[in-house]
Formats: sequence, structure tokens, C-alpha cells
Amino acid sequence: MSTQEQIHQIVTQNPVVLFMKGTPTFPQCGFSSGAVQILKNCGAEFAAVNVLADEAIRQGIKEYANWPTIPQLYIRGEFIGGSDIMKELYASGELQKLLAGDAE
Repeated sequence: MSTQEQIHQIVTQNPVVLFMKGTPTFPQCGFSSGAVQILKNCGAEFAAVNVLADEAIRQGIKEYANWPTIPQLYIRGEFIGGSDIMKELYASGELQKLLAGDAE
């Protein structure tokens, strides 16, 4: 299985996935830590993928979404964005709707 296929499988098999540096209990960068905190504030259950544990995934996820930075959030297979976008969506209440499946 190629890295892109592996990433696609992770993204489509988990309702909410955060590709991050480190783990939710031990984030390895401030942006990943902020992303985890936002998801926890929303009460979201999510799968986390530590890109530091796999260089192929770390590079591959940037190509998958054509997005150069990590963390990256996916909800129901759709790329949502990085930590700045997550902050904006959370502040506006949109992220909570997306997580609940209420967004149009």
C-alpha cells in the first residue's frame, strides 16, 4: 500500500482525524497542542496520527491535502485545515457544527 493510500484509508475510516506532531497527551509543538485543545473543548472524539513517528506519513500528508503545514484536521474524509483555520472555525462556532455533522 502506498503512503497516499495509507493516508486515504486513515482519513476515510475515522470520522475525525488530526495529523499532528506528537500525541494528544504529549503534543510536540504548540500548534498541535492548540489543535488538540480545540477538539477537546468541542468534546470531539478523534483519531490522532503522530507524523513524527513516520517520515513517509509526515511528507505524504502535506501532498495529500496540498497543505504545507501540520497539524491537519479531517472530518468525515474532508480536509478542514490547520491550526489557524481550526481556531477561526471554533471561534465562530462552525467547527462545532462540522464535528456534529450539522454544517451545510
